[in-house]
Amino acid sequence: MNIRRVPFDHPDAVKLNDEVQAEYDLRYGDGGDATSLAPSDFAPPNGLYLVAYDENGAPVASGGWRSQDANDEGNLDGDAELKRMFVTEQVRGRGLARRILAALEEDARAAGRTRMVLETGTKQPEAVALYTSSGYEPCVKFGYYRFHEDSLCYAKALRDQRS
Repeated sequence: MNIRRVPFDHPDAVKLNDEVQAEYDLRYGDGGDATSLAPSDFAPPNGLYLVAYDENGAPVASGGWRSQDANDEGNLDGDAELKRMFVTEQVRGRGLARRILAALEEDARAAGRTRMVLETGTKQPEAVALYTSSGYEPCVKFGYYRFHEDSLCYAKALRDQRS
C-alpha cells in the first residue's frame, strides 16, 4: 500500500468521501455526516489529508486532520481533529487504518498540535476498537454531533502535558 498526501478535493479523496458518506447513511440514516468541511481545512500546515492506494493504484483508504482551537463547539486550543478515516471493505483488517492514523498523529504533532480529537458513533464498533487500542480515551463531546445520543468523542495527547 502506498499512502500519499492529497488535497481534500482531489478526485480520489472525493470518491472515498462519497463511499464513507454512503456507509454513514447505511449505519445512521440522515444522508451521512453533515459536519462542514472545506478543502482548505486540510491544507498544510493547518491540516493534512491522506489517501492510500493498493498495488493497482486504486484508492482504498483515507483520513485527515484539521486544526481546531477553542470554539463554541467544544474544541480546545491546540486540537487536531481527525476526520474521514475510512477503509474500503475489500482491504479492511490489514492494518491500513492504523498506519494512516499514526501518520496523521505524527504530522499533527510536528505541526505543533497538542491533542488529537475525534468523533465517531455507537454504530461504528470497529472504529471505537481502533481508537481505544491506539491510546484514545473518551472526552467531553465536541463538534456538530455533540448533542446526539449516538455520538462518541475521544482524545489523545500528542505531547507530554507536563512540559
